[in-house]
Amino acid sequence: MANEKTGVFDASKLNQQKCPDCNGTGELRYDSENINENFEVEKQVIITPCERCNGTGFVQAG
Repeated sequence: MANEKTGVFDASKLNQQKCPDCNGTGELRYDSENINENFEVEKQVIITPCERCNGTGFVQAG
């Protein structure tokens, strides 16, 4: 990405529609609870890339 260090960006990306599944973050978060070997509940957040927008946070307008 040659534009990454210069601060240049693609102005057409400003008009893109945010992904409705991840709200433009590019990732999905799931709350998970597991019971460990000591019968204690462990809570954790699982973060995965959004499949609908392929992790970009935007979907094709249409």
